[in-house]
Amino acid sequence: MIPKIEIATAAEIKSFQEQKLAELLRYVNVNSPFYSSLFFKKNIDIANIKTIEDLTLLPVTTKEDLQKYNDDFLCVPANKIIDYTTTSGTLGDPVTFGLTDSDLDRLAYNEAISFDCAGIKEGDIVQLMTTIDRRFMAGLAYFLGLRKMKVGVIRVGAGIPELQWDSILKYKPTYLITVPSFLLKMIEYAENHNIDFNNSSVKGAICIGESLRNQDFTMNALSKKITDKWKIKLFSTYASTEMSTAFTECDHGVGGHHHPELIIVEVLDSNNNPVKNGESGELTFTTLGIEAMPLVRFKTGDIVQLHTDPCLCGRNTLRVGPVIGRKQQMIKYKGTTLYPPAMNDVLNDFDTIESYIIEITSNDLGTDEILIKLAVKDPTPIFLQELKDHFRAKLRVTPKIEFTTNEALRPIIFNPMSRKPIHFFDNRKTGF
Repeated sequence: MIPKIEIATAAEIKSFQEQKLAELLRYVNVNSPFYSSLFFKKNIDIANIKTIEDLTLLPVTTKEDLQKYNDDFLCVPANKIIDYTTTSGTLGDPVTFGLTDSDLDRLAYNEAISFDCAGIKEGDIVQLMTTIDRRFMAGLAYFLGLRKMKVGVIRVGAGIPELQWDSILKYKPTYLITVPSFLLKMIEYAENHNIDFNNSSVKGAICIGESLRNQDFTMNALSKKITDKWKIKLFSTYASTEMSTAFTECDHGVGGHHHPELIIVEVLDSNNNPVKNGESGELTFTTLGIEAMPLVRFKTGDIVQLHTDPCLCGRNTLRVGPVIGRKQQMIKYKGTTLYPPAMNDVLNDFDTIESYIIEITSNDLGTDEILIKLAVKDPTPIFLQELKDHFRAKLRVTPKIEFTTNEALRPIIFNPMSRKPIHFFDNRKTGF
């Protein structure tokens, strides 16, 4: 069931959001030590913030602000906190997010309408292939949302293809929630153990943490690798702990749908001004309906493009395109600007590459250097030249490439302290 606000007109959605914005600003001005102090220091009269366009009168909130003043963002007393979630901090220490009972209800609502967007309905069974522990918001959010939808959940957790297939064959889930690259491991295990995966109960997967599409919404190399073998429908979703909100694709696969009752979205340039329609910039949001730790104009660090043309699913909300890259991870290499996802796509074009990591360092001149370490089935000079030519054709530059082994890379990629595989390592002396 599509919420009424998501099929309203653009003018109605804007008016609704402006009413909610006024409520939020009054709330944080009274309850948030961080924002009440900020508004006072900047001499900001929140009564003057009446429209979405007026948001530019407010300063942005950064990850560094959250890091330095974490406790000052809390708007409720500690005894109101039901769940404690953390996200990795940009300055080294984790940032804590408290959630009240109301916030958990909002989280469940967000996931329920997001999963409904992707086609999950009451009567489905979903295999949860992500962690639900270690203060990880997403796993809990998925469980709460599916429970709200009256959908069966199999909490298998991350990794272990054998256990995943055991659960699929035993409980017959219709959807999986997983990191997409792990589906390749699932396919490999099934092929090696004579599992007829294309005749399994699984018809779709909600994919997190890695992109499935190019900027024009065509399938990228990773999603093609998966669906060329396993004939299931893949749905991309984009979310973060800070926003407690997801942007999930519908069946038409043209971007993650915005939920205007939960979040206000801006895309800003390097001077914190809104970009022109159709241009890319840094996704910045203002949360609505959060009780414990609402955020105003929070910069995510993710470079995206918004899409506002109508979707065939009937929703009139804007859509967030695939993440182009993280602002902090922008690389200037031999006069070319690159983001890690572009290099991932090049590497995923080769079936013989078993695993890889990308390392970025600064040289003595202060410019960026790229080293890619690969585990390849047949590491020949001919393959190396073919890979370099492909990089040159796709990205105009060729990074330094070294061959290594799966055994050497696996513990680096699958760090037990990380919630998802790590392929990118930024070892530069200074960031962006």
